Amino acid sequence: MNAEELVAIELADEEREVLRCGLAEWGGPAHCTEALAVAMGFQSVADVHEDGRRLRAALIAGDPLSAGDWRRIVVATEIVFASDVFGSGMDWSITTGFSDEETIVILRRLQRKISLALRRALHRRDD
Repeated sequence: MNAEELVAIELADEEREVLRCGLAEWGGPAHCTEALAVAMGFQSVADVHEDGRRLRAALIAGDPLSAGDWRRIVVATEIVFASDVFGSGMDWSITTGFSDEETIVILRRLQRKISLALRRALHRRDD
């Protein structure tokens, strides 16, 4: 599987919404630095916002995404949810409507689901 190969992952509505919120929060209460944007796999803070719009639209539409896109979405959501320094942190439940408890359950499910789907796609590619 190359970085551009698209992988379709079936998500429940609440999973899709947590990821969409995770990306959207970077345009709200979260504060991204250039270094953090690069660490998350984006080119810059501007790319977090610009490509974030594309990724949110793809999530809403249920479109397949590249492995790199899936990883960036998960990492961006993990950081924005957990970090009170860079992300939404303690404001997450207020700005998204998801409690911390339900978010962590959904996020863990997403981590397993996306990781498994990407490994399967890699395995199919290697066959």
